[in-house]
Amino acid sequence: MVVDWALTAVFAALALPCVLRLVRLDYARLSHGVRHGDLAELLLVVAMVAMLSPVGGPIPAAGWQAVLVLTAGWFAVAWWRGSSGCAHHALSAAAMLYMVTAMPHAGMTHGPWLTMSTMDARLALPLVAVAAAGYFVVDAARTGVLVVRGPSVTAESGHASRAVCRAVMGAGMGYMLLASAL
Repeated sequence: MVVDWALTAVFAALALPCVLRLVRLDYARLSHGVRHGDLAELLLVVAMVAMLSPVGGPIPAAGWQAVLVLTAGWFAVAWWRGSSGCAHHALSAAAMLYMVTAMPHAGMTHGPWLTMSTMDARLALPLVAVAAAGYFVVDAARTGVLVVRGPSVTAESGHASRAVCRAVMGAGMGYMLLASAL
């Protein structure tokens, strides 16, 4: 339970830099793709808080499924059209959609609310979870190395904040996927 609350706090804290980037950054200069990525990050952070929180979230699982299908579809189409950076957001939304959908629903005591912390069974198709966890752990490590390298890599406005959020989200998603699959 302590780990669940700690991770909930970490992901809730990641919402702040996402909101600050959305308020401060000049998206006319950076491009609309960056704004879409920041919006996706905020959405995925809020979804992670809802999944990890021991008290659940205010949106039923079916609501999150709808939002995540739309998010994954939006970024998959943008990725298909050649927009860089959209592949990660499409995969992130798809992985979260998998987590919400593959949660055991029979005998759940929390009703329709989304809470992975009270799960006593594993996700369906654990091999999918392990493969997705591998992607997120590798991506988090790669992004973490870029953050540590310093200012030459993070010269763009908001890039350091975005990279730290991506590394923490990737590590957290990898942990959640592995913990719920094994």
